[in-house]
Amino acid sequence: MGSLLSSWPWAFLGSYKYLLYGPVVGKVVQEWREQGWAAMGSSWCVHLIVLLALRSLTYQLWFSYGNMLFFTRRRRVVDQGVDFHQIDTEWDWDNMVIMQTLIAAALVSSPIFPATSDLWLLDPRGWAIALLLHVAFSEPAFYWAHRALHRDPLFSQYHSKHHTFPVTQALTAGFITPLESLILTVAAWVPLAGAFLAGYGSVSLVYGHILLFDYLRSMGYSNVEVISHKKFEDYPSLRYLIYTPSYLSLHHREKDCNFCLFMPLFDALGGTLNSKAWKLQKEVDLGKNHRVPDFVFLVHVVDVVSSMHVPFAFRACSSLPFAAHPVLLPLWPVAFGFMVLQWFCSKTFTVSFYKLRGRLHQTWSVPRYGFQYFIPSAKKGINELIELAILRADKMGVKVLSLAALNKNEALNGGGTLFVSKHPNLRVRVVHGNTLTAAVILNEIPSNVTEVFLTGATSKLGRAIALYLCRKKIKVLMLTLSTERFMNIQKEAPAEFQQYLVQVTKYQAAQQCKTWIVGKWLSPREQRWAPAGTHFHQFVVPPIIGFRRDCTYGKLAAMRLPKDVEGLGTCEYTMGRGVVHACHAGGVVHFLEGWEHHEVGAIDVDRIDVVWNAALKHGLTPA
Repeated sequence: MGSLLSSWPWAFLGSYKYLLYGPVVGKVVQEWREQGWAAMGSSWCVHLIVLLALRSLTYQLWFSYGNMLFFTRRRRVVDQGVDFHQIDTEWDWDNMVIMQTLIAAALVSSPIFPATSDLWLLDPRGWAIALLLHVAFSEPAFYWAHRALHRDPLFSQYHSKHHTFPVTQALTAGFITPLESLILTVAAWVPLAGAFLAGYGSVSLVYGHILLFDYLRSMGYSNVEVISHKKFEDYPSLRYLIYTPSYLSLHHREKDCNFCLFMPLFDALGGTLNSKAWKLQKEVDLGKNHRVPDFVFLVHVVDVVSSMHVPFAFRACSSLPFAAHPVLLPLWPVAFGFMVLQWFCSKTFTVSFYKLRGRLHQTWSVPRYGFQYFIPSAKKGINELIELAILRADKMGVKVLSLAALNKNEALNGGGTLFVSKHPNLRVRVVHGNTLTAAVILNEIPSNVTEVFLTGATSKLGRAIALYLCRKKIKVLMLTLSTERFMNIQKEAPAEFQQYLVQVTKYQAAQQCKTWIVGKWLSPREQRWAPAGTHFHQFVVPPIIGFRRDCTYGKLAAMRLPKDVEGLGTCEYTMGRGVVHACHAGGVVHFLEGWEHHEVGAIDVDRIDVVWNAALKHGLTPA
């Protein structure tokens, strides 16, 4: 067994821990049934539930802000990302909030606790007493308790968990043990208790003090500098009255300084103030920590629901493969509003980042949704956004920019050819990554296959797959109504292999073929022509729905990033953790190999094996 108060007693409940709020909710329901709606405003349990929601929202908003890289990337204190391991470890950050809510519920149920009807809505005297007690008691008490927690055995048994990771986020503020939560509870609540005991307590004091306490905690852990260094230069004494994210980050990295709650004055008095904090704050505020990415993956939004999968929305969604969670449906109008806003006044923005072998890789997003790519009048605007992103990357010094999904659509810009032709002196290498996508699909096909059925056969990927397979003497049934396009592809094959390319115009032609390579969406009616035991390989977006229980369905072409990737904490759409789309991986390989050519337009079939072997060499593996 661990030390007393070192673990949460409800840890075994998992997500069912929220049932602990049941008695509080039950009390509200009981009061409502006995006294009606009129009593709700004077119910402490109602206030506790409202406070719970507001406190959770405070942490969520700071978490979201800290991950809005399009606002904060130049002012991040620690330039590392939060990886999946940290996300999982800090998953139950709200245990502290649960504990404090339950303790408060027990206190307000006491007959000696004043009813809200007996309190002023606002009493300045109570605010003054709370402020005095915070400075006179909470700050020094927390300071000395915090210093004690950094000495063994308390550090190893309790506080070391809080210091597991060098980079913090708003939710890290709640990742503490029950003992630490009790210390924080005392620090936060003694000023309130003093004001109430003096007879000057008020409802606004409860809300204001607790929410301000959470606000300052979240701000400090946000890893984004929000206080201008000029304020401290203009008012030097201010630096002793309020801490900053830079100040707290030094504590988390060096662990022997900056122990204060919110006021560095007590570190100065205790001799533990790290003077580098002011210099670090200035450097971060001026953007000196900002790095230019080496590689950029340029994506677009798929649809309104998936737009809520971004890392600055909900950690529980973005750190797992995308799924349409019912809990997100109430937020659909908000997401729809953002879509409209982006349509009229937005530009390409940074979504996420990770590091690979010391190099910074970022994902940028064009502010357009999948359906907009099929609106003829939107084509020009989308190409302009992509072009501006490429030129921006070129100006910044980005080495490789990989186009994702519809950003490289043949009908839109010729698979990126438009931009390379228009700007022949680009230093950034523009790639579509389709060569590796083709390689992934081709290496999924069993070696004993002698015949395949190919839809989307005349697309860039379909053409490359057909030409590659015919060289292996595999018969390819190419579904296309265009004899001209089929003949053009067939002529590209060496004469001795052209016989292996066969044009078909109906799905019935594949009734005996158990290997289907799908580059065009299939309806249930079309899928029924496949014989039992068929495996559907896919390069169609969105992927087809598996209607056939007697068949198997492959996932979209993807690869797992090397094991030494750092700071990766976001799943790429429906991909698993650490897995990216093959076109993303293709861009990574292009960068790691240092290739100087652009990869746009048609796929060079002769390079499929070259790119595949390079991917394996650098530690990328099939997903």
